[in-house]
Amino acid sequence: RAVLVNGIPASGKSTVSCGIAERMGWPLLALDTIKNPFLEVLGGGDREFNRTLGRASYQAIWSVVGEAPAGTIFVVDAWFGFQPRQVLEDHLRSAGVEQTAEIWCHAPGEVLAERYRARLDQRPAGHPGAAYIPELIELAKRAEPLRRGPLFDVDTTKPIAFDAITQWLQATIAADT
Repeated sequence: RAVLVNGIPASGKSTVSCGIAERMGWPLLALDTIKNPFLEVLGGGDREFNRTLGRASYQAIWSVVGEAPAGTIFVVDAWFGFQPRQVLEDHLRSAGVEQTAEIWCHAPGEVLAERYRARLDQRPAGHPGAAYIPELIELAKRAEPLRRGPLFDVDTTKPIAFDAITQWLQATIAADT
């Protein structure tokens, strides 16, 4: 089983996924946590290099999930819309994940742009820079959750209702552990 914490960049996924993992005691696998050390060691690169590392990091996440003891529930933090849906389905199948719950994190494009701009100097070279902000704003207008299994919506412009999220997860995904 896996909790998919989904949303476009700067949507609050890291805050939400860390809060869930801490409260539920489940391991957290975040795309950037896997990708960033490679960017730091191998050096930045262009947008295509970043995307290639993103795909490899995504595959690494599901490889780790597949090797975990049966019954382990992972919190997976990623923008699941960056690749075709079938890629996720293939990874889930190969990892033996049958049940997922989705936490959809979102905010208006202007808020995302402000958040993204504020963290530009905190990210390793290789992540898209300020030139990505207009694209991010447009992406916010059309991005949607996966709707693969149960869905919990989180507007990250408001205080995160972790009690409600954890209660929902206990009823939705942890009930049969």
